[in-house]
Amino acid sequence: MARREHGRAELARKLAQRGFGVDEVEPTLDALESQGLLSEVRYVESYVRSRIDRGYGPLRILAELRQRGASEAAAREALALDAEAWRARARQYYQRHFSGPPADYRERARRWRHMQQRGFDADTLATVLDHEGDGDDD
Repeated sequence: MARREHGRAELARKLAQRGFGVDEVEPTLDALESQGLLSEVRYVESYVRSRIDRGYGPLRILAELRQRGASEAAAREALALDAEAWRARARQYYQRHFSGPPADYRERARRWRHMQQRGFDADTLATVLDHEGDGDDD
């Protein structure tokens, strides 16, 4: 727990794997939360910040948090950037990852799929790819 934040579900799973029963795990997690050593909000915020810095979009991050058993409300709150902010992040990743405009439709489709797998929605992708030449002032 000293290296990074952990979610409640993640710690519960780890303790169960080490042979601790539910009757031991739940009170322990409750005590950690009451002491401020375990915080779902801090965990989600840390995870979201880490994934955004690596170029992932909101759909992928939300799916990963669901898979990890994180609180849906905390996840949505941490991802609550406006659409323009997500477009800027997508554009930044796109410009860093791809050089120049796509040569043809197949290349454009390949780039679209890549960005979609990173977790960006169709509206964001359409804006970024349609205005691919704009904003190259970085």
